[in-house]
Amino acid sequence: MIKYTKVFITILLAFIAFGAQAQSTATTSSPYSQFGLGDFEPSLLPQNLAMGGIATAINKINLYNNINPLNPASYGAINFTTIDAGIYANFQSFNQNGQPSSTNSNFRFSHLAFAIPVSKQSALSFGLLPYSQMGYNNLQTKTGVRIGSPVDTSTTTVNYINSGEGGVSKAYLGYGFGLGKHLLIGGNVSYIFGNTQQSSATEYPLLYGVLNNQVQNTRSIGGVNYDYGLQYSIDFGEYSNKHLVLGYSASANTTINATDTYIVSQYTYGSNGAKNVDIDSIKNEQGAKTGIQLPQINHFGISYQYDGHFLVGADYTMGHWSSFSIGGVNQGFQDSKTINVGGQFTPNINSLRNYFARTDYRLGFIYDQSYLNLNNTNITSYAVTFGLGLPLAPNTAGSAFYKVNFAAEVGQRGTVANNLVKENFVTIHLSFVLNDKWFQQYKFE
Repeated sequence: MIKYTKVFITILLAFIAFGAQAQSTATTSSPYSQFGLGDFEPSLLPQNLAMGGIATAINKINLYNNINPLNPASYGAINFTTIDAGIYANFQSFNQNGQPSSTNSNFRFSHLAFAIPVSKQSALSFGLLPYSQMGYNNLQTKTGVRIGSPVDTSTTTVNYINSGEGGVSKAYLGYGFGLGKHLLIGGNVSYIFGNTQQSSATEYPLLYGVLNNQVQNTRSIGGVNYDYGLQYSIDFGEYSNKHLVLGYSASANTTINATDTYIVSQYTYGSNGAKNVDIDSIKNEQGAKTGIQLPQINHFGISYQYDGHFLVGADYTMGHWSSFSIGGVNQGFQDSKTINVGGQFTPNINSLRNYFARTDYRLGFIYDQSYLNLNNTNITSYAVTFGLGLPLAPNTAGSAFYKVNFAAEVGQRGTVANNLVKENFVTIHLSFVLNDKWFQQYKFE
C-alpha cells in the first residue's frame, strides 16, 4: 500500500506540473506553429511513435498491455492496470535564404495515461496529452522605408516582429469493450483546454521617441471533443498467436469555446535601449467570446503481429482541415494526409540470460502533407523513427511488469524555396510503463 501511495503522489504532482506547463509555456520554436492553434500533435505514445506512428490497428504490443488513445477501441484488450508517463525533448534548426541559420531546443513532461480493466473484455482509460503547441519569434528588418509626406524623401529602418507562445492540452476519459472474440469498439470524451498568446509589432529602432505599435491577442480555450474507433482481429496459428488487425478511428469536428483579449498599444524605447511602459492603448477588447471549429480527422490502419516475435503495420490519416474556422472565419487550411509505416522485432522474449534478446527493436517512417500551403507551396515533413522497448525485472510476486520505452524521430519540415523556412528536427521521447494486477479479488479456500 505504501509503494502505491508513493506512486500516486508522484503521478499527481506530475499531472499538476504538466497541466500548468501546457497552458503557459512555449515548448516548440517552429515558425510554422503560428497558424491556427499551433503545431497539432496526434495522440501517440512513444511505443507507437517509434514504429512510425502506427496506432489505428494496434492494441497489445508483444503481449504487453499498451494504452493507445488514438484508437479507444484498443482499451478492450487491456487486462492489467496500466500506467504510462513520459517526457519529451525537441531539438530544431532553421534555415532560410538570406538569413543566418538558428537552433533551439525544448523540454517538457509529455503525457500521463491510465487504464483500468472493468471486465475481461473491457477497460476504462483516462489521461492528459498534448493537443497542440505554439512557440515562435520572427524578426524581419527592412531598410530604406520612406516616412513622412509624399514629398519627403527621408527613409529609415523598420523592424517587423511576430511572436507567440502557449499550448493546448487534451484531458480524456475513454472506454473500450469487446464484442465476441474479434471486434473491439471504444470512445473517448475529451476536454480540450489551454492558452495562446500572439503579438505583432512594428518598431523604428533609429528614430528616438517615435511611437512603436503592437497588436496582442491572448486566447483562452476550452471545450469538449470526441474520439471513437473500432478494431477487428483475424487470428491465425495453432495457438491463435498470429493476428491480422484492421482498425478505424476518428476525432469529431466539434466546436470548442474561446475567450479572446485583443489589445493595440503604442510604446517607445528609452535612450538606454529598454522598452518603456506603454503610452496608450488604442484598442482594448476583453472577454470576447468566439468558437473554434475543429476538423474531422479519420485514421485507417492495418497490422500483423506474431505474439512475442514481431509486429508490422501501416496507417493512413486524413484531416479535414479545410473546415477549420475561428469565430466563423475559415482559416484557409487545406486537408492533410499522413502515411505511417513501421514495426518492431523481439529476438527472443523468453530468453533468461540475454537481456538484449528480450528487448523490443522498433523502426518506422512518417510522411505528412500538412494543412499548411504557404506561398503556393505545400508544407510537408518526412521523418525516420526508431526506438527500444526495455523490459525491467517484474516484482517478486510476478504480478507487476515494467518497461521503459525510448523513441526518437529525425526529420525535416518545409523548404527554403519561395522564401520559406526549412526545419530540421530531432525529437526524443522516454516513458515508463507499468502493468499490474491492481484491484484483483483473490479467493481463499
